Amino acid sequence: MFAPVFLGTARKGRQSEKAALFVLEAAKKAGFESEIIDVKDFALQATDNSMQSEKAKALAEKVSRADAIVIVSPEYNHGYPGELKLVLDLLYGQYWGKPAGICGVSAGPLGGARAVEQLRQVAVELHMWPIREALYFPKVQELFDEKGRIKDSAYDGLAAKFFSELKRHAEICAKGKK
Repeated sequence: MFAPVFLGTARKGRQSEKAALFVLEAAKKAGFESEIIDVKDFALQATDNSMQSEKAKALAEKVSRADAIVIVSPEYNHGYPGELKLVLDLLYGQYWGKPAGICGVSAGPLGGARAVEQLRQVAVELHMWPIREALYFPKVQELFDEKGRIKDSAYDGLAAKFFSELKRHAEICAKGKK
């Protein structure tokens, strides 16, 4: 099963990259094939869902192949980054019926909870099925060491639970497509 991980910000010095790399490794441990889809690689001046650009075609190929989607997004000013919205809006039908796992990242104590809630609404509008479980990475600057390794071993269990639910939903969706 393929579940790419969207890294939801292009900001320089982004701390959410550490969380996304942790999530990528957790996905692989859970048996998923995975890779990072970095929004900075798909940055646009404006939304263009015409499917004419090479960036949109490359993203469409990855999302079409996906059995599930994972989004790792920081919370900026009680929301998620605009560049993530632009990248998500490049496509529409390719997301149809795919389970989505959403992870929040923040410098504060809520771990991006408000961004996660907003992204669940966007996922529903894109006809994805957001799973109930989420991963929250609060106080991200303290949660990872200087080499980007997570300090709190509880996250191994949290990630396993998150990916177990995502896999269960992906399997249900795969049966429905047969």
